[in-house]
Amino acid sequence: MTADATADGLSLLSAEAVRSRAHRMLEIGLNDQLQHFKVDLGRLGEAVDLVLATTRKAYPTFDVPFHSRWRHFVVGGIDRWGALADGKNWRDRKERARAEFDLSMISVLLDAGAGSSWRYRDPLTGASIGRSEGLALASLDMFARGAFSAKADEPLRADAAVLQQLTFADLQAGFQIADDNPLVGLEGRIGLLHRLGEIASASPQIFARDDTARPGGLFDHLTGKADAGSIEASTILSELLRQFGPIWPSRITLGGIPLGDCWRHPALKTEDATSELVPLHKLSQWLSYSLIEPIQRAGLQVSDIDGLTGLAEYRNGGLFVDAGVLMLRDPMDAQREHNVGSALVVEWRALTVALLDRLADLLRQRVGLDVVSLPLAKILEGGTWAAGRALAFARRPDGSPPVKVASDGTVF
Repeated sequence: MTADATADGLSLLSAEAVRSRAHRMLEIGLNDQLQHFKVDLGRLGEAVDLVLATTRKAYPTFDVPFHSRWRHFVVGGIDRWGALADGKNWRDRKERARAEFDLSMISVLLDAGAGSSWRYRDPLTGASIGRSEGLALASLDMFARGAFSAKADEPLRADAAVLQQLTFADLQAGFQIADDNPLVGLEGRIGLLHRLGEIASASPQIFARDDTARPGGLFDHLTGKADAGSIEASTILSELLRQFGPIWPSRITLGGIPLGDCWRHPALKTEDATSELVPLHKLSQWLSYSLIEPIQRAGLQVSDIDGLTGLAEYRNGGLFVDAGVLMLRDPMDAQREHNVGSALVVEWRALTVALLDRLADLLRQRVGLDVVSLPLAKILEGGTWAAGRALAFARRPDGSPPVKVASDGTVF
């Protein structure tokens, strides 16, 4: 490998790379030169209307929180994690931050789509909860029971050694999986947690600075990157991608750098080794958004939150298809299941990222707020994700996305 190839690979491990290539894909689409989708910006206003109405219904005062995993831990109006954490006598704010890093990393990695039939029965209320909310609650309950901890007297932690030894049976029990309650992509999720533990164990200089090796040790690494008590959101993502790149299944590497959620599309030509490569980093960005609040609670500032991009997943992407902003050239493609690495899905996901930026600009103009007071993280929460889900259920009884994607539990 050459130094240039390594530099090219590292250049794709950033939110800036995701955003710039997504907007190039949109420009190609606006020139009607994409293979699978047509783009109609004339319909974007309708999507903005729906997102605005959805946001106002959920947050009438427009006091919208960030789009993050922490929202899913609020069940029936009760903040399950908040109640647990506030009831514990933490040694200091750093100890709580490490625990919150542990929890959010595990929970996000376990959240790559549940399928339409899986449900988690909440032991407290008896409610049957599916999709992301159910996955969040299942992972939180496992965490609270100490399922990831190596210390019997400290359940609220995830140790690298335990993560490496998790079994199919452990997750099967924790997620209440049965023949009549299947969860798609379970093997992929277990593999992610195993590799998460392996990486944390193999890099004590990152993950064991002030404790034994654990994913939450990344908090201490990030505080070392802070400048005058402040860290940019894009730095959180870049560090996640650099430190955790090897956890993702073997996909594309460049110059020895694993590129993670990065795929090929023939329309994205460049003059270097990154030609045709489209980085999206959905789960890593979702995790980055989820790490902002623990960092803030620990007393640090997080700046340039809009340095991160929108999330290339099926609720945001479905919003644009169902609203008519994106149209499949071949209507029969809506009936077929597509591989996550197919040109059609890569095209759809990249267009989603760019269109979220366009929608965000229009929405801010409508409500008279700027990028600081209404960052993309709040628009996603208010917002596009919920509007995409609502539109999906209005169009299809099971709420499935308008594009069928074969999931292995490691992408979205």
